[in-house]
Amino acid sequence: MNENMKNENPTTGPSRREFLRTGTVAASAAAVSGLTVAQSANVAGSDEIKIGLIGCGGRGSGAANQAMSTKQEGIVLHAMADAFKDRLDAAHSNLSNAKPDKVKVDDSRKFVGLDAYKQVIDCCDLVILTTPPGFRPYHFEAAVNAGKNIFMEKPVAVDAPGIRKVQEMAKVADEKNLKVVVGLQRRYQNCYLEALKQVKEQDIIGEIVSGQVYWDGGGIWFRDRLDGQSELMYQIQNWYFFTWLCGDHINEQHIHNIDVANWFLGGHPISAQGMGGRQQRVDKKFGQIYDHHYVEFTYANGVRINSQCRHQAKTMTSVREEFTGTKGKLYLDNSTQKTYAVDHKGNVIWRYRAAPAPAAEGADGAKGKGRRNRGGDPDPYQVEHDTLQACIRENKPINNAYYGAESTMTAILGRTASYCGTEVTWDEAIASKVQHMPNVMTMESEPPVKPNAEGWYPIAIPGETPREQIV
Repeated sequence: MNENMKNENPTTGPSRREFLRTGTVAASAAAVSGLTVAQSANVAGSDEIKIGLIGCGGRGSGAANQAMSTKQEGIVLHAMADAFKDRLDAAHSNLSNAKPDKVKVDDSRKFVGLDAYKQVIDCCDLVILTTPPGFRPYHFEAAVNAGKNIFMEKPVAVDAPGIRKVQEMAKVADEKNLKVVVGLQRRYQNCYLEALKQVKEQDIIGEIVSGQVYWDGGGIWFRDRLDGQSELMYQIQNWYFFTWLCGDHINEQHIHNIDVANWFLGGHPISAQGMGGRQQRVDKKFGQIYDHHYVEFTYANGVRINSQCRHQAKTMTSVREEFTGTKGKLYLDNSTQKTYAVDHKGNVIWRYRAAPAPAAEGADGAKGKGRRNRGGDPDPYQVEHDTLQACIRENKPINNAYYGAESTMTAILGRTASYCGTEVTWDEAIASKVQHMPNVMTMESEPPVKPNAEGWYPIAIPGETPREQIV
């Protein structure tokens, strides 16, 4: 919960003006600069920061590469862990080729299995948590208890019990002066930061009265079952399609846009209602998740944000946000050329201008995927790691786990509402005892969901699945 809202009446809440103005810009600045309360740094001033990678898929490899691409001296990749040996070996090979002088992982520090995270945490200073999201709360707990600095990908959980654990451990991380960054990179992206200043400090669109957020795309990967593979490992291999591992695509992908709504409004919604289902991705092999969600989030000041996400081929693609204010509209996009504001007559009143691209990168600054359409602006994925390591070296506090948990819980609220087909309040959702991810998982564990005799996994059906199984 936003600290500026926690003592407000949960029914009436603050006034719209108070809700929109309080603390958002200051909180954003603190997120980047790390200006919060601190005691002492874990490895500040030491010569080397040993990084441990837990989860060696594409995002994990990308995060490790970015962690080794900062300007900080003494950064080395020291240990790696994954549930699948072939994935670990492939990541190690790729990272060794990319950063041969910084990958220092010998065979004794390559760990395979569902408990391999413990060994990485034991021998490293900074851990990167990029396994399927269901594991995140437990890996975060272990890393905090061990006194390690942390980069963890979004989302940070798949259910309310996991969120409560992250919130609890975020406080412990503060007590231990640990540095925590969460991979909601728009909060580190110049066009979003400048747009926030324009809205909050320059009042360019007035008070926000409504908004829309989108993640509409064609779909996601799928991996065929391997010969002799256990049901547990098949599900982990296809983690995206199981609620206990992914939390559905509203949680795994659309969280970025939902996070922007919370960020610009200054807190989380108080309720949600929505709909969703499976229209294209109807084969039983696609596990439990939906291929579309549409959710209406209502905030404490009465503002409603309409949220839509879709995994359907041959449909409109849109990944962006927009907000309507009393004076105009703001359009936000990961591409800096599409970040601008208009008045209610359609006149452009502000447009984000990226820094000029370095000559070596060409006019569009398209050297590498992360720089595409950003001109000379830094890659926010890289800025996350730059900021985290600078805070470690300079002993500046930073802890993104609070807003990471809040935005993840907002996505879970939206999923819960679309699974139910009824309105769900924030208070009942955050207090839910429905736990998708077990507390402990080993290679010998049974998965929490199994296919029936026909091969179908349990799928929530609005109006039919008992509400108490969802909320």
